[in-house]
Amino acid sequence: MASKSLKKANLLDHNSIKHILDESVSEIVTSRGYVEDVRLSNVRLLVGTVIIVIALFAQFYKKKFPENRDFLLACIALYVIFNGVLQLIIYTKEKNAILFTYPPAGSFTSTGLVVSSKLPRFSDMYTLTIASADPKSISANEPKHLTKSVTQWFTKDGVLVEGLFWKDVEALIAQYTKEPKKSK
Repeated sequence: MASKSLKKANLLDHNSIKHILDESVSEIVTSRGYVEDVRLSNVRLLVGTVIIVIALFAQFYKKKFPENRDFLLACIALYVIFNGVLQLIIYTKEKNAILFTYPPAGSFTSTGLVVSSKLPRFSDMYTLTIASADPKSISANEPKHLTKSVTQWFTKDGVLVEGLFWKDVEALIAQYTKEPKKSK
């Protein structure tokens, strides 16, 4: 433990707490053999880059305002459209997800995972959800949830007790990946 630094959060800042817990969840899931799927992040970065390029073209176009009015209107319209696309991707695909994964290597009976979390404002209840990346797949399991108070995982000084947190998250992963019992 001496070589690893402690993860410390400001206990009065729920964003700090959620960030540390989310980062730890990502470490735990990837340590279990799941490889992060960054395709959605890449699409978001591409759309964001297009938005920035549109804004730069609008700002640095060679003609001054009265002459470039139509060009500016087109840039504004494209800016709004691409921002709408970006928000649609975030709202419909990403939701509260902190990690998308591919199926584990060599697995034929599993889909990738979507790991999402919630820590409502003014609440100490952290909810972690593990679901299938492809819920319509025949090999998709039912989503599993873990809801616990963050006070269970942090000391009074704001240091994350990683052993307890890892144990809870690994139990949730094991619960999700457990083979469903087939009725005869």
